[in-house]
Amino acid sequence: MKKKTESILGMAFFGPALVLLTLFLFVPMVLTLIFSFTDFFALNPGLTHFVGLDNYFQVFKDEDFRQAFGNTVKFVLIIVPLQGLGALGLALLINRVTRCKTYFKVAFFIPVVMSLAVVSTLWVQIYSPEGILNSLLAGLGIDAKPFIHSSAQALPSIAIMSAWQGVGYQMIIFLGGLQAINPALYEAAEMDHASGWQKFRDITLPELKPLCVFVFITITIGAFRMLVQPMVMTGGGPSHSTYTMVYDIYETGTVNWEIGLASTMAIVFAFFVMILTVIQTILTRDKEGKKHVYKKAKKN
Repeated sequence: MKKKTESILGMAFFGPALVLLTLFLFVPMVLTLIFSFTDFFALNPGLTHFVGLDNYFQVFKDEDFRQAFGNTVKFVLIIVPLQGLGALGLALLINRVTRCKTYFKVAFFIPVVMSLAVVSTLWVQIYSPEGILNSLLAGLGIDAKPFIHSSAQALPSIAIMSAWQGVGYQMIIFLGGLQAINPALYEAAEMDHASGWQKFRDITLPELKPLCVFVFITITIGAFRMLVQPMVMTGGGPSHSTYTMVYDIYETGTVNWEIGLASTMAIVFAFFVMILTVIQTILTRDKEGKKHVYKKAKKN
């Protein structure tokens, strides 16, 4: 009787969450997959036809989608090392600070909790021809830069802003990992007269490898989902240089109302996310195996 009561109580707590997940996650996922094989047009749903793989062929032939995919990959290649290494560097610096450590944590984490639209609007002013950044460059004798008004500089400029906005989150993760490292490892290294670089290479990096994998995956997935920054700052321009995959999905589905085509784009996007998840699983599994060997070697 007690077990039955506990089961009913558990379902009472789990039931509402399951209903919400079904309505807002599972059902949309299934509908997206179904619509990706149709020519569903939201303004005329009665004339929907099954088109098979035509949408998928059309997507990969679409010049805008290919350019959006290329822009997204470029953005990922810029922001992953920039934000990942920046977060690690900040964590190492703050970990060595003895006073006002909480202040630095809060100062670097504040942009993370701010609205991305607000941050993007702020950086539009910073990147403007008369903005503070060009004023600083003029003070150094450097000519003004177009930044987001140039097709060559717009994407890197957005990447720098995005890294600044999100680096505090990864910094906190790395900081937690650094504080969890056994101090005895560093003490043993100092007894062997190891340099700072040797301690970083042989102790810090191996101990932080699982976190590095996690941070790499989260930054990459977040970069693939970039939408707000180009929407607010450039509108996808200039010359579609900041037009991304998610932006293309948004415009195709909500502006052009081509739900079938937008669903196909979403499926393709999800495919890349799945690949990243598989990579994360493989790297983490490899790390776990090495970790047991490392512990065994230390015991011996």
